[in-house]
Amino acid sequence: MPLTTSLEMLRDARAGGYAVGAFNAENMEMVQAIMCAAEEARAPVMIQTTPGTLRHAPPSVFQAMAAAAAELRRAPAAMHLDHGDSLECVVQALRAGYTSIMIDGSKERLEANMAITRSAVELCSACGVPVEGELGRVGGKEDGEDMGEAGYTEPKEAEVFVAGTGVNFLAVGVGTAHGVYSKEPKIDMTLIKVLRARLPVPLVLHGASGLADEVVTECVRLGIAKVNFATELRMAYTRGVREALEARPDAYDPKYYGKAGRDAVKKAVLQKIALLGSEGKARPCVGRREGL
Repeated sequence: MPLTTSLEMLRDARAGGYAVGAFNAENMEMVQAIMCAAEEARAPVMIQTTPGTLRHAPPSVFQAMAAAAAELRRAPAAMHLDHGDSLECVVQALRAGYTSIMIDGSKERLEANMAITRSAVELCSACGVPVEGELGRVGGKEDGEDMGEAGYTEPKEAEVFVAGTGVNFLAVGVGTAHGVYSKEPKIDMTLIKVLRARLPVPLVLHGASGLADEVVTECVRLGIAKVNFATELRMAYTRGVREALEARPDAYDPKYYGKAGRDAVKKAVLQKIALLGSEGKARPCVGRREGL
């Protein structure tokens, strides 16, 4: 089916007590793996690319791959800009046909974060594309950039932020971090529960790669409606390729080891879909973005 927006799938997740998996893709095989897993599990998914990935290839390339893969499948999928770091990046993704956008102003003070997020919402709403904002910092490393220490989202500020920007869903800081954890994170479960009760929009958990399964499950139970996975998928793809080349050191056809990477990512995505409770939650028709 055609790419959809993320708005209805996340609203359904919030109401249904499960979460939609948002999976970062770095190449064609990872896009294929995500969509194959989504169809097999009959689950809604979001395919994501970061600005770092889009420096490797432009958003039009990734959008075309995702759109083609989605057309071959019956599971709903949104194409999402993850951690958009400027309005220019947002415009490029919109023009390429992305159906969901994140603008990340979390490094800024509240007023500046609200201003850039509000501008992104104005741009995207004209195209029928929902926007994710971020308040409270998700620490660690993203695309090789040090994001600093994790910062927790303050509920009252979150209420002001959502009301003042018009964001459709919100990434919150509850103790997670991007990349590989060097020590066990301290996830504030009570904060998730409070934010879920006080905010009218779906909540997003970044930095889920490496969290224990029971921690992810509890976060979803308490109100998280979208969970991002990037590092674990990159590791799965690389592991699959390495194992294929170790088994056949003389192999030179990228299709051979690319398939091994794809299979490893599909397995990982299926496991995450089951963990989030989104199996069988695909709707046959969700919102489409309008043309730019």
